[in-house]
Amino acid sequence: MASYTKRGNTWQYAISRVVDGKSKPIRKGGFKTKKEAIEAALQMELDFMNGVLDPQKDYPLEKYFKSWYETYKKDISDITLNSYKASHAKISAYFRDRAIQDIMKREYQLFLNNMGMKFAKTTNRKLNGYIRTCVKEAIDEGLIKTDFTRAVTVTGFASKKPSEKFLNYDSSKKLMNFLHKVADNDIEYIMLIVALSSGVRFGELIGLTIENVHFKDNTISIKQQWMYKEGGGFGPLKNEASERTINLDASTMKILKQQILKVKNHPKNVSQLVFYSESSPIQVVTNDRLNDVLRACLKKLQIKPIITVHGLRHTHASVSLYKGVSVLYVSERLGHATIDITTSTYAHLLKELREKDSEQTSRIFEELIFG
Repeated sequence: MASYTKRGNTWQYAISRVVDGKSKPIRKGGFKTKKEAIEAALQMELDFMNGVLDPQKDYPLEKYFKSWYETYKKDISDITLNSYKASHAKISAYFRDRAIQDIMKREYQLFLNNMGMKFAKTTNRKLNGYIRTCVKEAIDEGLIKTDFTRAVTVTGFASKKPSEKFLNYDSSKKLMNFLHKVADNDIEYIMLIVALSSGVRFGELIGLTIENVHFKDNTISIKQQWMYKEGGGFGPLKNEASERTINLDASTMKILKQQILKVKNHPKNVSQLVFYSESSPIQVVTNDRLNDVLRACLKKLQIKPIITVHGLRHTHASVSLYKGVSVLYVSERLGHATIDITTSTYAHLLKELREKDSEQTSRIFEELIFG
């Protein structure tokens, strides 16, 4: 039997429950309306009836984590969902069927230490954040009493420095010249040229269709992405700002035209993909394959750092900013949801440019006096 109480601007439910002869009600608050509290309480009671959340039975951490994110993380992107799935895989591999009721803080710290020897600190911090939120939910539901994630230490490899994620102007020029020389050899070189000259995300690149390419005004339209992690097929873009039209240089448009002529009439290219690949299981060149080709190019040219295809997106933005393109336009071209994302991502570069602008501004006004 559940009761409902309004606390300030939110509602709380309390479900009567007896454990070992003692009254141990389950309380959970924070609901915007009484209706939301009632629906959540009914679901909780149903779970108890089905034995889903019986505090007197062992409940594996991995099972609870999976049930938790599948219930509460409905309105998230596919990328974020994959992050939860990856976290679940790590939990499952380490703890196996270990009950959440039996896990102690020391044991959980050993798990984090183990992750610290395998993954970057930023990745492990996200993993711990997911588990910590999940554990708090288990406490609210009366499944466990203590938070074994409290005040733990997260370790891991140092993330790449911002300067290691993109190429500088001279290296970009060297790479681009090489790619144009070998563009006729393989489709991957053309894809790398378009990625560098446009700054599009990988999913947007392989989701480009023939009708999205406009030779009259040298532009491409980004209207969808190819869901390569799900085995293919079109899907929505990351955000509303991601739908955009990008101007490209004449040389890039020329090789795009040559590529389209190769795949336009292919009988199996029913989706009319620009970068269709008959031999690929997802109908386009995979991310791993393109990263391998880019890595080989950079090593051949003795260019450092060795970046990924996503690093070409950072390179595109960095080169544009370096050459004086406004942050606002770069943000729109990349399809960022807000300009704040752009400024925070490239803060290191903007700081260098700001110092350059400061010196230039001083010279301008000095010329007003002595010029």
